[in-house]
Amino acid sequence: MTQENGFAVFSPTYRRETAGQFPGIREMWENHEHATLNEIATKSAQTRGRKILVEKCDVRTEFQKDRDRITHSKAFRRLKHKTQVFISPEGDHYRTRLTHTLEVAQIARTIARGLRLNEDLTEAIALGHDLGHTPFGHTGEDALDELLPGGFRHNEQSARVVELLENDGNGLNLTWEVVDGILNHRTACKPATPEGRVVQISDKIAYMNHDVDDAIRGKILSSSDLPGAIGQMLGETPSMRINFLVKNFIENSIGKKEVGLSEDVAKTMLELKIFLNNNVYANQLVHQQERKKISTMIRLLYEHYTAYPELLPSLSLTAADYIAGMTDRFAMKQFSEIFLPQAWEV
Repeated sequence: MTQENGFAVFSPTYRRETAGQFPGIREMWENHEHATLNEIATKSAQTRGRKILVEKCDVRTEFQKDRDRITHSKAFRRLKHKTQVFISPEGDHYRTRLTHTLEVAQIARTIARGLRLNEDLTEAIALGHDLGHTPFGHTGEDALDELLPGGFRHNEQSARVVELLENDGNGLNLTWEVVDGILNHRTACKPATPEGRVVQISDKIAYMNHDVDDAIRGKILSSSDLPGAIGQMLGETPSMRINFLVKNFIENSIGKKEVGLSEDVAKTMLELKIFLNNNVYANQLVHQQERKKISTMIRLLYEHYTAYPELLPSLSLTAADYIAGMTDRFAMKQFSEIFLPQAWEV
């Protein structure tokens, strides 16, 4: 075992372990990966390791262990009450940050399987990629970005969650590859593994399609509003678009070291993103009014906890950490308790 960038690097050599109740099961899966996965796939036995070296599991590979640590984390559970796009929607069928995360994981695993990449690593990155997202979606992120001297980016906060904030300030001690994929899932970043690249694109495939679906459900768009060229290439329904994009990613990546969508499809995806920015995310008066309220609430909470850090539940938290970790309803509850007069009884 050696050290690399602060991570304890595991030896890629194989050895049969007889300790434990299930000797050899993890090694069987490690050998299976080497025998069946694409040559560019990331093998769990060759992980760069963890910052704190821990005993390997008898049954699970290192990336399977990371996946489980993420799904059992408090930050993951809070995603169910965090906004994706629509703030406090009345209907039951709008996406939340949690359902978005699950859709990303499903799409990413399908692509990874089609390319014979490491599905476990792919799934772990997908499940952890938005753990640091703020309440109220990108409105909350933009509000914190304006308040913090160095800005706020949810991908960096997601990495901070798994490396430091979770587990009572001890972090989840994930492998280097999973942390890298979480940190670099945004467009401007370059993940170090093909699995990270799969999650990066799957995130966009998921949110662009379900945001169209939710916007139609919310009567912000009609099905005929989608530009004809986008519909003609990608498909008229969410399922058709996802199927087309998954197949294009796989077909365009077979036999290549750099995986991704074809150039023409990537260009059309960009056009769809611009359309959503103009017609869904930023062009609704009622949402603009709600965004102003949210920005004001986030600013006042940030100023309050910055002025009174003793009110933070942990010394390892900053005001930004605390607010970013809040669910929508908890942020509103805290704001109400701090800034609104409370009813009282004699």
